[in-house]
Amino acid sequence: MTWLAFALLTVVSWGVYGIFLHTGQLGMQDPVNGRYKAFLFVGIAYFLVAVLAPLLMLVLSGADWNYPAKGMAWSLIAGIVGAVGAFGVLLAFGAKGNPAVVMTIVFSGAPVVNAIVALAQHPPEGGLGTIKAPFWLGMVLAVVGGALVTKFKPAPPAPKKPAVAVAEVKVVK
Repeated sequence: MTWLAFALLTVVSWGVYGIFLHTGQLGMQDPVNGRYKAFLFVGIAYFLVAVLAPLLMLVLSGADWNYPAKGMAWSLIAGIVGAVGAFGVLLAFGAKGNPAVVMTIVFSGAPVVNAIVALAQHPPEGGLGTIKAPFWLGMVLAVVGGALVTKFKPAPPAPKKPAVAVAEVKVVK
């Protein structure tokens, strides 16, 4: 069951990725180029994947090179939790987790984590009591749906049996 711990690590990490990245973007205090500045720091965390692309976008868009500390910090945190999540998936697979099950857990759980963290960081006007029941129902259905998909996923096709060659025997008299 070690694979489950790694899958849940990914759920939490990827569940906060989007909201942390958004917070980093807002922290850059640049409505035009803030998303590229935030993605630059995600690129630093992933290093090989996303360093050159945001640098190019910033140059082409004529962005200023002012990087507020809050924007840099949240963007770097977003990159780290994204990388931890990706690593968790690999660890789950390496611990014999079935990819279909692991990814179902990740992608049904991550939106729930994202919603909880988003509500904590940006509570709705009027408080949690103003959130309508369908939102909470959707949260429950996401978890239940992930559990149902995991439990009742179709079995892979049975391996094909190799064809048995039948030799023709000629009887010579």
